[in-house]
Amino acid sequence: MTPDSRSARPLDSRRIDLPDPAATDALAARLAPALAPGMVVWLRGGLGAGKTTLVRGVLRALGHTGRVRSPTFTLLEPYNPAKFPVYHFDFYRFSSAREWRDAGFEDYFRGAGVCLVEWPELAGPDLPAPDLQIALEIVGDSADGGDAPRIARLDAYDEAGRRCLTAVDAGC
Repeated sequence: MTPDSRSARPLDSRRIDLPDPAATDALAARLAPALAPGMVVWLRGGLGAGKTTLVRGVLRALGHTGRVRSPTFTLLEPYNPAKFPVYHFDFYRFSSAREWRDAGFEDYFRGAGVCLVEWPELAGPDLPAPDLQIALEIVGDSADGGDAPRIARLDAYDEAGRRCLTAVDAGC
């Protein structure tokens, strides 16, 4: 069982500067090959921090060529790149843990896909704990706000998460 990142200490961590969107894409490209079926990745950060941008980069690196939508209103966007299914969740609109239980998403987290979860803290304690957590933070300004520098903090909570950190290190 993966530890719950709300109370467990990570086994390993990395801090990565992301000066521009290309750096976020590069991080996603290094991360994607290390993802494996059954993994859960929590994506944390405020509005506009780059969570969906990171997911878009992961999906591109896995071979997805179609559109990548933010699941803010649909809660879930499924994708089927060649390696394994990817389920992109966004729980921003949840107002209680009951909504997670009522949504019936548990089976996605027991399947053969990778679950990428935005706003995991809003799903409550029944959401499966992450193998890897990525927290994105805007640390600078830009003319339009979209290209501001960011910092990514990656925390691994088990060996699957650690493999992701090793893959990220290899590409630096």
